[in-house]
Amino acid sequence: YFKKLENDADFHDEYHGTDGPVPVRRFPRETWPPMQEAFYRACVNADFPEYPDVHHPDATGLSLRAENNVDGVRMSMALTYLQPSRHRLNLTVRSQVRVRRLLFSGTTVTGVEVESHGERFHLEGREVVLTAGAVASPQLLMLSGIGPQEPLRALGLPVVRHLPGVGQNMRDHPNVQVRLQLKPDVPEDDIARRAVRLRYTATGSSTLNDMILSPASLNTVHATGQDPSHTINCGLYLAVGSGSLWLTSTDPAVQPAMDYRYLEDPWDVQRLREAVRLCVRLLDDPAFQVVLDHRVSPTDAELASDAALEQWLLQNVTSSYHISGTCKMGPAADPMAVVDQWCRVHGIAGLRVADASIMPDVVRANTNVTTMMIAERCADFLKAGQ
Repeated sequence: YFKKLENDADFHDEYHGTDGPVPVRRFPRETWPPMQEAFYRACVNADFPEYPDVHHPDATGLSLRAENNVDGVRMSMALTYLQPSRHRLNLTVRSQVRVRRLLFSGTTVTGVEVESHGERFHLEGREVVLTAGAVASPQLLMLSGIGPQEPLRALGLPVVRHLPGVGQNMRDHPNVQVRLQLKPDVPEDDIARRAVRLRYTATGSSTLNDMILSPASLNTVHATGQDPSHTINCGLYLAVGSGSLWLTSTDPAVQPAMDYRYLEDPWDVQRLREAVRLCVRLLDDPAFQVVLDHRVSPTDAELASDAALEQWLLQNVTSSYHISGTCKMGPAADPMAVVDQWCRVHGIAGLRVADASIMPDVVRANTNVTTMMIAERCADFLKAGQ
């Protein structure tokens, strides 16, 4: 199903698709901004292996980033799936519509209550598939009475199904940014791009590629003028810790409360601390001295001791926007599982969830393509009547 969705312009083998709707390409090396080239050369000088195809099962070390990006335009699902299908008579797309809750007959979902321009109305169907994402899908389930019963009752919501895992197991890739100032004469890029990344295994880790360093040239000559800013993102791609989200209101327009609980586990702190120190060592490579004016943060004082660096990590850790796992897939015997292997919500008929929320754990990659794969798989479940 990964192969089914992609049209890879660079690799044509058993691990890649060539006739799917989503174009996949890598930025040619001759187009890389100077910082990306410096990062690549510094990693090679540090003896990290080169593996051109990041999607190969054995890939580790330096790889080119596979992007669904053509000429600076992210080829979203709206462009690659929805737009070509807009002519279908059995497809209706409604904009500026907020789903308020699911509608039930007993424990069978019959449709959704929606609101648009101040008016509320019902849309009914044989089956409802929630694809609202790892924040809004659990929110909608809880607003509809599916979730941990005590918090729902405390808000006055009738409980349709007690599923304590809804909103729990919130996974992400905790991330910190080493910020850089490049020399004034280093040219900026016309297209904000990320071309290369380093995946590696943390010292003492039993999990391959649990860490990532990714240089980010996200500014352009047009957007930033004389104030360029560059980063190397240090990502913890399989954290031990997990967070949760919960309702604070019965109003669908009120975002749920979220507690990421980043870096509560010492092993997570140790690995991310090592990643920052690795990044700083790479900046000392001669390849970087050509382009680097100075490191903005962390400062030398913040790097002076493990305790100081840990404090900097706690103050600067942020999301990679890869939230997942909040309606995790698992067997009915698992009290924290929300959906089964066909994406059907346990104990509820006529309802599926098909987005990043159903991942049992966060993938060691951007969640983008895995979410596409989930949607493709669920579509076939629907067509097969499973």
